Amino acid sequence: MTDMTESANLASGAETGTASQDTTIVYGTPVVPGVAWAPAAWTHRPPLPPATAPEVPDNEREDEVTRFEAATQAVADGLFDRASRAEGHASEVLGVTASLATDKAWKKETVRAIRRGIPAIQATMAATEKFVALFEKAGGLMAERTTDLRDVRDRAIAHLQGQPEPGIPVVDHPVVLLADDLSPADTAGLNPAHYVAIATEVGGPTSHTSIIARQLGIPCIVAARELSTIPEGAPVLLDAHAGSLTLGVPEAEARTAVEDDARRVALIREWRGPGRTADGVPQQLLANVQDGATAEAGAAGQAEGVGLFRTELLFLGTPTEPDVQTQAAAYEPVFAAFPHSKVVVRTLDAGSDKPVPFATLSEEFNPALGVRGIRTTGHNPELLPRQLDAIAEAATRQSGTDVWVMAPMVSTIPEAEWFVDLVHDRGLKAGIMIEVPSAVILIDQFLDIVDFVSIGTNDLTQYTMAADRMSPHLAEYTDPWQPAVLALINRTAQAGVRLGKPVGICGEAAADPLLAAAMTGMGVTSLSMATNAIPAVGAQLSQVTRAQCEAAAAAIVGSRDAGDARARARKTLGVD
Repeated sequence: MTDMTESANLASGAETGTASQDTTIVYGTPVVPGVAWAPAAWTHRPPLPPATAPEVPDNEREDEVTRFEAATQAVADGLFDRASRAEGHASEVLGVTASLATDKAWKKETVRAIRRGIPAIQATMAATEKFVALFEKAGGLMAERTTDLRDVRDRAIAHLQGQPEPGIPVVDHPVVLLADDLSPADTAGLNPAHYVAIATEVGGPTSHTSIIARQLGIPCIVAARELSTIPEGAPVLLDAHAGSLTLGVPEAEARTAVEDDARRVALIREWRGPGRTADGVPQQLLANVQDGATAEAGAAGQAEGVGLFRTELLFLGTPTEPDVQTQAAAYEPVFAAFPHSKVVVRTLDAGSDKPVPFATLSEEFNPALGVRGIRTTGHNPELLPRQLDAIAEAATRQSGTDVWVMAPMVSTIPEAEWFVDLVHDRGLKAGIMIEVPSAVILIDQFLDIVDFVSIGTNDLTQYTMAADRMSPHLAEYTDPWQPAVLALINRTAQAGVRLGKPVGICGEAAADPLLAAAMTGMGVTSLSMATNAIPAVGAQLSQVTRAQCEAAAAAIVGSRDAGDARARARKTLGVD
């Protein structure tokens, strides 16, 4: 259940270890590599006002409603503005958080309470807790939104009190930021020059905090259960390779560790594509994109193409299905950004944490195991063919782009056959996402049908380990270094080698430089990630040979836990 780096301490019954009389070590799950040494700076959510307050007189209630609506609109406007200036996943999660501030059901519940005489602040608090309970009951990825909704609540209350919105501490010097958890809005606003590392008590490898920290290149550790033992202002050495935070490290020793890691960072900054190992074996490094702007950013960087075009993110706020021409116009800028390269389009992954209004069922008991991805065709059978028509139309307009199309959440052979026929009828390459263990169990049969597969490691890990990937309490289980997950990735990649079919990775695991090298050794033919994660992966690959990658792959398959797998990879690849 624990990382190997934690195991040594847990053997003595504690998660906080003492390396010597003067040093104390706290362990967590590493998610973004790096080393930093700086004073600890804690951030806490602001205390809530009292739950009750004097009743609002009848003749003042509509004014109180107006105050509430102005406050929520100010929160939404601020978050939407930040989303428009952010990139990648940060933009996505800021947009989702902003949409919560304008959620009709939440606002209606609050306004109803205000009109009964409850002050706006207390009505906001009560409505929020009602919806938090609903989200937690729904479970899965809906439960992750409780952090977002409480963040919106706190920001709205600040406006109602005439105070600045809450957030991370404002600093003018480097700090290691510590928190029980961070909202996506807080994480997306971090300046890496000041916040040189992050550690949280909860969270997991695929939480929004982890994904945004990776996009920003900030060393990050999550699920550090004893983080609260680190006091405000104490100098702390955070090693996000080993997953440790150490108090009491001599300054000279800490500076040496940071300088050693700075050489790794310098190599990343100097690296230029295309991706290849030290002995010249190519490894295709692709970008995850959501629209034309993010595709242009990928093309301006080191991306060799697009490995995951998340089409559903174009339509999160679209109430009705756009027609074929409108959809084609939305897809074309992505193809235009890579006029002579591969672009892998994922058809709508609607449902669960990505509610596309025209494609998602309104109520499901367990959305993560419900009607999402290709399964939405059950209640709307023409939705997918129309989207494929639009993709084909956009591909025709940008005829130089090599367009591949894949379906998410495929779990049966008939689904794959039906999808492939639809795509081939439109003259495009057809593939499927490998996210469901059943697809790995039958991988040879699937590869006989499709032109390629792409492994979505986030969901594959979630479904293999039976652990909600957004749960703050299950970080150890949702780690893609889990041996069972590695075995499934290896099985899929080896089948691709055997049958001569491309096997890509498009989950967060692709952005982990060590794991990327090991997966290259397994036979993975492409790695797709956030654009700014590409240099770190490329730099790591440039330092190792194909034989070392294969040795790392062999070493980690059969490891006993995630920590053991990391340690084996580091040793085999010669990473200090």
